[in-house]
Amino acid sequence: MARTVRPNTRNQPPASPGAAFLEPAAASDVSASERQSEREMSAQARAIRCETEVATVASLPYHARDDHELMVATRAGDESAFYELVRRYRSPITNYIYRMVSDYETAVDLAQETFVRLYTHADRYRANHHFSTYIYKIASNLAISELRRRKRWNLISLVSFFASSDETDAGDDKDLDLPDTRPLQDAQLLEDEQRRVVRRAVASLPEKYRAAIILRDIEGLEYDRIAAILQLPVGTVKSRINRARSFLREKLRAYMREREP
Repeated sequence: MARTVRPNTRNQPPASPGAAFLEPAAASDVSASERQSEREMSAQARAIRCETEVATVASLPYHARDDHELMVATRAGDESAFYELVRRYRSPITNYIYRMVSDYETAVDLAQETFVRLYTHADRYRANHHFSTYIYKIASNLAISELRRRKRWNLISLVSFFASSDETDAGDDKDLDLPDTRPLQDAQLLEDEQRRVVRRAVASLPEKYRAAIILRDIEGLEYDRIAAILQLPVGTVKSRINRARSFLREKLRAYMREREP
């Protein structure tokens, strides 16, 4: 008797469900294609938005742009943007360096060098901090280097700073004060003298205390920005400022005792 061979249909999907099995795959392919298309459209939209923002900024007059925008334009070679930054920060940076080094001509030279470095190294700028933090850091490094070059500042005694007017006219006072030939009233004379005393007291501080207290008490910067400028922990900045204030109190008390009748 001939043996009947039946096809093995075990573990084989039925015909009609098999056809249905292909449909979800096709739907999945369509979904992936749609997602890819959406991603491309989103990237194009971001690029268009970025170009629009750049065009909008470029259409603004320089005085209406913020520091970051001006620095980005400077990095791209826009000299007018750089001149606007110079206009904004020339006086603050010069005054800050002057308080650090106590010599106006040196302060002007170092301020100019600050802007030269800002321009020549514009490609290093990152908008992670305030622009003022970035430029004050450059100015601080230059001022501290100048003080270290002199070395004599750490050796000047309190007596030399509170010497008589005859002695100071022949010495360091010429470096600390700009010449002024206008006649002064008694009140103005006293006020000028007090300012000179404070300036000399600040100039007598060690450089690490001097920079911190000038940035805080004269420039009015927050502790975190001072820490970023000096590249120190905030706790160290606060400690140096407190120490500098103690030094100044001692020096000014000594001055007041000398003036007592």
